[in-house]
Amino acid sequence: MIEIKRKDRESSESLIRRFSRRVQQSGVLVQARKSRFRIASKTKRQMREGAMYNQKVKKIVNKLKKMGKFDDENFRNVKKKLIK
Repeated sequence: MIEIKRKDRESSESLIRRFSRRVQQSGVLVQARKSRFRIASKTKRQMREGAMYNQKVKKIVNKLKKMGKFDDENFRNVKKKLIK
């Protein structure tokens, strides 16, 4: 936490200038900008569920390819069924 106290006979412009300089030197803004768009990593459970979903999709796609019924529309339908 940056704290600046006004000195005797100090103008508001110089106070603001001193404050902004202290903020820049502390690196608070740089750290805030870095963490602004940080994406949280997936948990083990989420990764496992995603892998299981991919396996199910591949299995169904391979089955459709063998039957000769694989196309984009069937692929979307397969994904819709698995999500529900």
